[in-house]
Amino acid sequence: MAVPALEQPADWTEPGAHPVAPGVHRIPLKLPIDSLHSVNVYVIEDPDGLVVVDSGWPLPDSRAALSAGLRTLGHRLEDVAQFLVTHAHWDHYGQALALREAFGARVRIGRGESLSIEAMVAARGRPHLSQARLLRGCGAPALADEVEAMDGDGGEGVVLDTAPDAWLDDGERVALGRRGLDVFATPGHTRGHVVLRDAAAGLLFAGDHVLPHISPSIGLESAPEPKPLRSYLESLRVVRDMPDTLLLPAHGQVTGSVHTRIDELIEHHRERLDIAAAQVRSGHSTAFEVARAMPWTRRQRKLDDLDVFSRMLAVLEIDAHLDVLVDQGVLDSQVSDGGVRSYAPRA
Repeated sequence: MAVPALEQPADWTEPGAHPVAPGVHRIPLKLPIDSLHSVNVYVIEDPDGLVVVDSGWPLPDSRAALSAGLRTLGHRLEDVAQFLVTHAHWDHYGQALALREAFGARVRIGRGESLSIEAMVAARGRPHLSQARLLRGCGAPALADEVEAMDGDGGEGVVLDTAPDAWLDDGERVALGRRGLDVFATPGHTRGHVVLRDAAAGLLFAGDHVLPHISPSIGLESAPEPKPLRSYLESLRVVRDMPDTLLLPAHGQVTGSVHTRIDELIEHHRERLDIAAAQVRSGHSTAFEVARAMPWTRRQRKLDDLDVFSRMLAVLEIDAHLDVLVDQGVLDSQVSDGGVRSYAPRA
């Protein structure tokens, strides 16, 4: 069992710099995304300068909140020596790039994000082109049209230089003045997602890989990998095999055990696989049809009652589950001349 966390506010989004371990503070920053509310960034005080894990969205309010949190610790934005970013989603990566432009902080991110970063530049202002294409293959052309219509300035246009200063590699140890952070590749949420583990302090900077209250989206990126759910489940097992630590998530409250939450996530996906397989057996053949037949969110809502972005995530999540069921030998799949993938029970 991991060591208990230092006391946290009941509302994890409460502004401020909240200590989670000696020399480590959590600063929540608000997001322009209703479903996520805020993102946690973690400030590590180090003799060679502040190290910040993840960074927030590049907006004036976010920068002001980060600055205010640092001031309570006796620091300024200029004191940040480097950002270690868990993945290339804009709420984690964007502000790091903006603050690099302003103050020269070094930015590092997982090497596996290179393809998505390149695709992000190529699709500037249209961040969900890949998802729209995938939705058409899921039998959801009308939803794909809606996704393309909502694609505008997703924030990626704020900073022109999206390349990091250096990559984080699987198995690397980031040596700081007072601690070492071990880098582990955890693809699934994105193909280049990494977590950072401070074994001596019993901390896991988990990014979006392990979240305490929600299951992270799978494969939402500019250059999606072919089998994101398979990668995600394998990555969960890699982290589950490590000694337990505190869970320092990007969204949600700090909790006392990474293992406990991983077990819950694995069980959640096992249940969703069973439900998806049952829907195919009942006659639903495409990911869109299966998603429409399944309940969503804790309120058990219908797919059609969700907003466009949530419907996109739901259909693509089911497509990933159906793909795993094909790998497991439960289902067969075929692609029509029009590029739509359909599924049937394996005889």
